[in-house]
Amino acid sequence: MIRPLAAAAFAVLALAAASPAAAAGLSAQEQKLVAAAGAEDARELALLEKLVNVNSGTMNFAGVEQVGQMMRAELEPLGFTVRWAPMAAAGRAGHIIATHKGTGRGKRMLLIGHLDTVFEKDSPFQTFVRRGDIVEGPGVNDMKGGLVIMVGALRAMQSVGTLKGADITIVLTGDEERQGAPTSIARKDLIDAAGQSDLALEFEGLAQEGGKDMGSIARRSSNTWTVTVKAKPGHSSGVFSDASGYGAIYELARILDQFRRELREPNATYNVGLILGGASADLNAAETGGTATGKSNIIAATAMARGDLRTLSNDQTQRMVAKMKAIVAQSLTGAHAEMTFTEGYPAMAPTAGSRVLLGKLNEVNRDLGLAPMAELDPLKRGAGDIAFVADKIDGLIGLGAAGEGAHAPGETMAIDSLDRQTKRAALLMTRLSRP
Repeated sequence: MIRPLAAAAFAVLALAAASPAAAAGLSAQEQKLVAAAGAEDARELALLEKLVNVNSGTMNFAGVEQVGQMMRAELEPLGFTVRWAPMAAAGRAGHIIATHKGTGRGKRMLLIGHLDTVFEKDSPFQTFVRRGDIVEGPGVNDMKGGLVIMVGALRAMQSVGTLKGADITIVLTGDEERQGAPTSIARKDLIDAAGQSDLALEFEGLAQEGGKDMGSIARRSSNTWTVTVKAKPGHSSGVFSDASGYGAIYELARILDQFRRELREPNATYNVGLILGGASADLNAAETGGTATGKSNIIAATAMARGDLRTLSNDQTQRMVAKMKAIVAQSLTGAHAEMTFTEGYPAMAPTAGSRVLLGKLNEVNRDLGLAPMAELDPLKRGAGDIAFVADKIDGLIGLGAAGEGAHAPGETMAIDSLDRQTKRAALLMTRLSRP
């Protein structure tokens, strides 16, 4: 009996060496799932090229809808009921809403993504190009790479039978890069979907540090503020006097310097991105610049500054807004300042439940033979759609592709990230779908 036992032991060891996943806690069905996910790479890359070569800058409504219909064509064969939700009332193209009804015994999952990019029709950066192990093109990383990973993971689940039992809602917004208004319309479908879900998985880009994949469970808010100052104009010889006052530019400088000195607290930033001031100052229609007039011997009559405020929690946002408004109210002689805020993205604060989800993702990593993913510092993650539902359900961010240069010409995606992200997503969703 010694030789047969030895031979059997050798066979087990040989199997473990040849198939690390098999020895790492994957069931037979999960092994088939991982293999099916790995087989999606070529198809994902081909789909990515098609998606990227359709311009879907936020304000190119026809292009956004075309990408939406391309995603519909991928999701309907998987058993999803798909609809296009027009967003003319919010000044945008629309969203894709897709639902898949399973057994109802596992977690109800909300998958979040977006169809649009920052590259409008007039951008010179328009075409998908492969350069060895990377691809370059508008939105390859943010976030058409995430769209193909989502599809690839769902296809793998369908091929081995684990999609059948999964309750999944997908919301792909058409205006993540330039949100429509009001939010009550632009994000109604997303918020409603969260009310029928237990958790959210966002397929935006995978964060990396030092070549290591990172887990993301928090996103800071993003809100735009404007300070407008009006002051009594006059000859410069009278500046600082009770009669003439300080003028609009000195008042604006006071406000911004007090922001710099008095508002600092952990996880909050408040940038100044644009200043105009003089005898006159006017923003352009796009609010990306403007014109100002004045002379060195005239006290400035008007000044304005625009910037953003980013926080880790909505409570922190309210606290910072109150402090900023209090500073603005302390006007210098002869000047009056007002501050307004434009509705933007709320914060997604880290929660215990989201850390549990990251733990489940790291169980997937362990069983796939991948390194554990540490929690990313939220200061290193921008705002995103998942924050609109973070007060309702826990979530994970970054199930999309890895890459560099998002939002800029030359944006890239690492091709090898398709494989591991598709496997991670397929296995994670399969496990979450179980009772």
